[in-house]
Amino acid sequence: SYLAKHRLTHTGERPYRCTECGKAFRQSSNLIQHQRTHTGERPYTCGLCGKSFCQNSHLAKHRRTHTGERPYRCGDCGKSFRQSANLLEHRHTHTGERPYRCAQTTPKPYRCTECGKTFGQSSNLIEHQRTHTGERPFTCGQCEKSFSRSSTLAEHLRTHTGEKPYACPVCARAFSRSSTLTEHRRTHTGETPYACPECGKTFGRTSNLVKHLRTHTGEKPYGCGRCGKTFSLSSNLVKHERTHTGEKPFSCGQCGKRFKKKTHLASHQRTHTGERPYRCGECGKAFGQSSTLIEHQRTHT
Repeated sequence: SYLAKHRLTHTGERPYRCTECGKAFRQSSNLIQHQRTHTGERPYTCGLCGKSFCQNSHLAKHRRTHTGERPYRCGDCGKSFRQSANLLEHRHTHTGERPYRCAQTTPKPYRCTECGKTFGQSSNLIEHQRTHTGERPFTCGQCEKSFSRSSTLAEHLRTHTGEKPYACPVCARAFSRSSTLTEHRRTHTGETPYACPECGKTFGRTSNLVKHLRTHTGEKPYGCGRCGKTFSLSSNLVKHERTHTGEKPFSCGQCGKRFKKKTHLASHQRTHTGERPYRCGECGKAFGQSSTLIEHQRTHT
């Protein structure tokens, strides 16, 4: 059987096909591992922290975060690593090798017949084509939500497990997505790479730039289904909808009184704490609410 498996490396034959997405594999074991990206199954569990994995090799790598073991050693400088991939990257510092080619200059022979967009790899074309077909072959085993990419399913699964594998090296805050960590790190560096073409104001997140652009365009894409009123921010629509539903999701921990807005709860809580953050610049008198300060200031004018 080992010889039969080996021959497939020469013939290129992939006899084991996934019935969910059509991806094919040389070995049945690889198909079984792949199918877990659809089912969300994670049969390999760490005995120390309870974290689970879809592949035994991933569990083995994870265990090294507990043991501190670094079995992959550089023959040039002796530096050791937990994962073989990290050692391979490190070796480039000695060899000067630059194996990563810019995606913009790499040939893109795979073309989408729907829109003409081209890709360097057939797998990227297959993923892209799902934006046209609407196909979502990767389903969450917890809530049955489906996705067009296995990577998106992997991110979604963290909403169930609570896993946050991307930690900030500055403040140790952890995130479920690497892109969220990248955006967060800008709060430390002060980097704001996204500039408004209208006024030049810069932002650390693309989502904040998109929201800001609506102040120029006047776009209000979020419409109330009850009265038709529109809003530029989804959060403002959520607040507005409470005027129809009467929902009061913010509850005072002291007396149980409920409020529609978080700001109203914050104002109310000062009646319990006695906090008076709004101070009159004329006489120094302090107040619990900004509206009360404004009324008071009229006594000076």
